[in-house]
Amino acid sequence: MSLETIDIQNKITEKFGADVLNFRMEQDILTFEATPAVIKNVIRFMKEDGTLSFNFMTDLCGVHYPDNDIDAQFAIVYLMHNWVDNVRVRVKTFLNGNKVEVDTMTDIFAAANWMERETYDFYGVKFIGHPNLKRILNDDGMTSFPMRKEYPLEDSGRSDKDDRFFGRTPNNYQPK
Repeated sequence: MSLETIDIQNKITEKFGADVLNFRMEQDILTFEATPAVIKNVIRFMKEDGTLSFNFMTDLCGVHYPDNDIDAQFAIVYLMHNWVDNVRVRVKTFLNGNKVEVDTMTDIFAAANWMERETYDFYGVKFIGHPNLKRILNDDGMTSFPMRKEYPLEDSGRSDKDDRFFGRTPNNYQPK
């Protein structure tokens, strides 16, 4: 018997109730959200439940939504894979922009170690209980998190660049 998306949704909803929500298909992958309070239990349940058997964490990454309400300015996205039935599921949890932290998954999936370090390095998300949460790619002396959308895309004071060479021309520019 193949694992169906409705069975996944029913099993997870039955276990976690209102703490899991917004089940939908996004680009052929079942996607849902879990509150930060239960995300670790949801991931553990998805792995350990005999029917679900999501035994592989394909990816874990961060997303910054600066225009969202403060309670949902950051998201952690988990991609889970059930190898037996070849089913993938995307689980999201949204974090408060003033307290960007969530429980570590390293004690459930060893692969989460470096993925959490990378997410910390680029977004500043603190993974509570992580065994070695420090920068993995950027310099230890950095005080900012480069993937946060807190800075303008370009320095408006640059004088070393001519936009005409990049296919961007001012409305009043007429080439000769």
